[in-house]
Amino acid sequence: MRAIGYFRESAPRGETLAQQNRAFLEFCEREGYEVAGSFVDAASSNGHAPGFRQLVAFLRERDKGFVVVVVPSIAALGGDLRDAARRYFQIEGLGAQVAPMTGTADLMAAWTSQDGNSRLSDRVRAAMRKKAVKGEVLGRPPYGYKVGNRRRLELIPEEAVVVRYIFRLYVSEGMGIRLIARRLNGEDLKTRRGGNWSMVSIRDILRNRAYLGTYLRFGVRVPGSHPPLVSADDFRLVQDRLNARRTSYAPRVASQFLLSGLAYCGHCGNKLIGVSRKQSWKRRSGEQVSNSYRYYQCESRTNQSVCSYHTRRADDLEAQTRQALGDAFSTGSGFPQAGDDAAVLAEQQYELDRHRARLRAIDRRIEGYVDAASKGRLVREKMHQLSVAAAADRLAVEDAIEVAERRIEEHLSASDRKHDREQQVAHLLEAWDEMPFAERQPALRDAVARVTVADDRALAITLRA
Repeated sequence: MRAIGYFRESAPRGETLAQQNRAFLEFCEREGYEVAGSFVDAASSNGHAPGFRQLVAFLRERDKGFVVVVVPSIAALGGDLRDAARRYFQIEGLGAQVAPMTGTADLMAAWTSQDGNSRLSDRVRAAMRKKAVKGEVLGRPPYGYKVGNRRRLELIPEEAVVVRYIFRLYVSEGMGIRLIARRLNGEDLKTRRGGNWSMVSIRDILRNRAYLGTYLRFGVRVPGSHPPLVSADDFRLVQDRLNARRTSYAPRVASQFLLSGLAYCGHCGNKLIGVSRKQSWKRRSGEQVSNSYRYYQCESRTNQSVCSYHTRRADDLEAQTRQALGDAFSTGSGFPQAGDDAAVLAEQQYELDRHRARLRAIDRRIEGYVDAASKGRLVREKMHQLSVAAAADRLAVEDAIEVAERRIEEHLSASDRKHDREQQVAHLLEAWDEMPFAERQPALRDAVARVTVADDRALAITLRA
């Protein structure tokens, strides 16, 4: 399982970012999590939390695999416990799990002890460790299992078959992770959430020690706590092979792709990602020759093997984009004109105020649900269901506020910005070959919102408004 850290400079217990990060790495090693990265928010962010917004964007990505969000404590998720609760439910609603390094992992226990009584948190954590020692499940069960009546993991037969199938393909048939994802998707086998299998989700299953019948949480390892799905010998072979593949290559040098984040597949709508390949061959003379190739390929094809889009050479696609951008401005179309400034600005400000009012109403809803559950007036399962739904609504409103604020900011200087951007595009087209990559890519992204690529060499660009 992959772990993402989330830290704030103004941590409730006063830890520095370095201390929080060190504790995060130690926690992941103890719990058996794979570190996938971390996000940080500054102490003075003027009410905004760009680090948490980046975390949300990561959790929204497809093929992220099974993720836990590790925080110093539940309270460290926000400026106060109510803010932390809202973010807790947003993370849960995005399919991840919150794992605090200290204190209770139970939001309700934290909510009912808002005076910061650490002894209660310690007692709750000790109780959870006792549950872990007994092999009782804490959190979401891994694919292939469900939580049984005694809080033990029990098999889900149709999912267990898929897990065994994945290990057999990797061990007995020697298939790689990408080919396994292609096989499962080709046979219309779905993940628990009904999605396609990816390289990340296949790798997470192959790395998960739960399939040995061992339960591991809070530093407690309980062998034989539930039915295994793979033998110890096969699991060891899988880990050896995965580790060998990971360490047998020289350090990679990241290749720069101009259209990263801009290019999209015209067939399935997913992003195109840049791929570098090096091929070697022998000439008839016996001379050994090698060459490097750079191209763009649909992410659905690369990670899930479900799109039939064929690759496009990077140099060709980037040159075609340059030509399309030049054509758009040579015809005089260019960026759209600004409208009636005062009327448009007033309408945008009204929309922003409306979104902020909705945000406050949603916050009151979530607080009401948690308060009702803490006082026994609402069943906890129902509280969780209602709060996750409200938190999802809040994320949508936060997105709308972000867009509205950006539109207002851009509109305030729309005419001047339009003139400046047209000059920037003219300079970009003129100095394309001489311009360093670090200058060329931001200039292109400031002009182009999207490049849609079809398999028949057709290309359409969408300019930024």
